[in-house]
Formats: sequence, C-alpha cells, structure tokens
Amino acid sequence: MRSEAYSAVQTYLTSNSSAQARRLKAEIVKNSKQGLSLSMDDNEEVADEFDGVKVWWASGKNISKSQTFYFHPVNDEKRFYSLRFHKKHRNFITERYLMYVLREAESIKVKTRQRNLFTNSGSTWSHVPFEHPATFETLAMDHDKKRDIVSDLLAFTRGEDFYARIGRAWKRGYLLYGPPGTGKSTMIAAMANLLNYDLYDLELTAVKDNTELKKLLIATSSKAIIVIEDIDCSVDLTGQRSKKMEKNEQEGENDVMQKMAKQESDQSKNSKITLSGLLNFIDGLWSACGGERIIVFTTNYVEKLDPALIRRGRMDKHIELSYCSFEGFKVLAKNYLGLEWHDLFPRIESLLGEIKITPADVAENLMPKGVEGDDAEICLKNLVLAMEAEQKSSKKNVAEVGKGLPSLEFVVDCNGH
Repeated sequence: MRSEAYSAVQTYLTSNSSAQARRLKAEIVKNSKQGLSLSMDDNEEVADEFDGVKVWWASGKNISKSQTFYFHPVNDEKRFYSLRFHKKHRNFITERYLMYVLREAESIKVKTRQRNLFTNSGSTWSHVPFEHPATFETLAMDHDKKRDIVSDLLAFTRGEDFYARIGRAWKRGYLLYGPPGTGKSTMIAAMANLLNYDLYDLELTAVKDNTELKKLLIATSSKAIIVIEDIDCSVDLTGQRSKKMEKNEQEGENDVMQKMAKQESDQSKNSKITLSGLLNFIDGLWSACGGERIIVFTTNYVEKLDPALIRRGRMDKHIELSYCSFEGFKVLAKNYLGLEWHDLFPRIESLLGEIKITPADVAENLMPKGVEGDDAEICLKNLVLAMEAEQKSSKKNVAEVGKGLPSLEFVVDCNGH
C-alpha cells in the first residue's frame, strides 16, 4: 500500500511541482474533480517557504531486486520524498512545518475530491457523484438571512478547537421548515457546495431498527451533511410524548393530506426506529464518533415534531423558508433572465406584498419557453398574470368565507348600552 505520508506530501507539492519542476509526471486520480494530477518526476527538486523558512523537497526512488516463489527476479521500486533544510530550523520543521503540510494536504484533498451523494439501503450506503449546481448566490432568499446562514456555517467549519474546549461533539444541527416549494432541498445543496461536504440522504423507512441506524452513523465520513427530509413523514415518531389537541388535528388537514399521511404510515410500519434511537443518533454518545458533521432536518409542518427532537443542542439553528419576497424575486430574475431591473418590477413588488407565492412557482413562470421576441418581458408578464389570477382567487375565497359568517347587529340605546 502507498504510504499515507507520501500521498500527503505529493498532494501538497502539486502546485509547486507544476510551477517549478523541469520534468513532470501525470497520474489519473480517481474520485477527484481534477482528473489529472501533475507531480515532479524522479530526481527533481522544488523549493517551499513557510513563515520565512525556506526548504527544498526532492523526489527519488530506490530499486532493489527480489525473487518470487518461482525464483524469477522482480524489481521492487520504492519512491520517496526527501526534505532538506538548515539544521537550525530542525525543531521548527518537526513541530510546525510538517503538521502544516499534512493539514494543507488534507484541505487540498477535500477541495479537489469528487463529492458524493449517498443513500442507504438497510445499514449500507451507496453513492453517486454529487453535481448539484446550487449556491447561496443563486438562492432566492433575503440577503441578510443568507449572510447570517453562511457566516454560521463557516464559523462551524473553523470551530474544532472551540467544540473541544467546551466539551461538545463537533457537529451542528439545522432545522429547515416552511411550505413546499420554498427551497429547502436547494439550500441543502448550497450548503454542501459552500463547505465541500459529502451529502448523506438518510431514508428512515429503509432502516429496520435502532441498531441499523447506529451502523449507518458510524459509516458516515467527516466533512459530511446528513439529511433527513420530511422528518414528520419518515416514520411515526412525531409527537409521541405529547397528546395532540383535537383543534390541531382538525386545522389544516384536508382529505388528500390525510390519505397521504396514512400511506406514509403504512410504509413505515416495518421500521422499528424509536424516538429514543433517533435522539441518540443526533445527540447521543455515538454521535461523537467522527467530527465535522452537520445534521439537517426538513419539514413542511414544524408544529408536528416532538419538541425533544428539535430543541437547541440537537437542532441548533432553526431556519424558516417562507414564500417569495421581492428580494428573492430579484435573485430569481437575475438567475433566469439576467435582469437587474425592469419596468414591471414595481408591479411585481406590489403583488408580492398581497399574495403568497412560493419561489418554485415564481421560477416556473420566469423559465423562458423558447418563444421568439423579448423572452424576458414575456416571462415577467406571464408572472404578473399568474400573480393577478392568484390575487383574484384569494379575494374570492375571502368573500365566500365571509358570506357564511353569521351577521351581528349592535344596538345602542339612549343610555349608551
């Protein structure tokens, strides 16, 4: 097996080698964005500098002959890197520089690797390359809110020493909630692209019991985002320790949603995951196996979740993704149409203040349909028409509801009663 130290030095020297070495050798690197890795050829030397101290790295190889069982001579080739520096810097090199090389090599490896999207079947993971293009720049969301989330994520990645000092596992939980079509899945992809993390999409209904859930956790890597989408629909865990009030059961549940909930409940009957098992997965002793992991829950109905599941310390940051604002619309207009401003923007801003429309619906109306002429203006007009239709529909619904209310009559007599 190739030495891990040798591989780390080779990764670290890649940029210096391609800039300084006279002769280079190329290798195809699997699971990497680069595809081709260039390193210095044998007997080449490149210089490096760290904190004002200059060092020189050289590559070489030793060839020794050995015999196999059938006494055929075989060349045993061993490649190596040698490091040359002034003897007065010995302690500096051994205590600081070599540790710096290893850290930088790991950082380069993370940035250049091919990130993967994992899914589970029972207690095993399978994966495909993760190539979702979403970023926070293209996310239809208020600018200040995006900046707060990005700042929080970057602070987490730099927090290894902080988490060790306060005695907590290096992990963080995010709860994304809001109506369907508000961009919860897109935000998860943007988080992964920002941090260069792998994504683990955990399907709870495919997990038999708490033991399998624990095995899946152990098999995840560091620098990863573990996602459970629609946590309220995954398995029957929500609200087990508190009685649901009849009022809450009656509000907001139409026949279609009740049928969907029944189907999802039937699918999860084979799963024996308990609330206690899921809490241990998020926040128990086993959650500390491995570091730098983010756990994300998404839900359309945050009120359905057990308070123990989403309390601070488990889901540390709660992020509401709501209907499209004018700030979010401007991001979508720039993404889809390349527009910073248009005469229809004031009308759209006025309509957005009166109706509720998701970013997904706005994006669909802004999608160019390939028609001839001014695509941007046509798309904006289509959006205005769709929003005006929604506005009329909302007013009609309010009027119809008002008709069904009992009338009230107030009579004031001469005494003011």
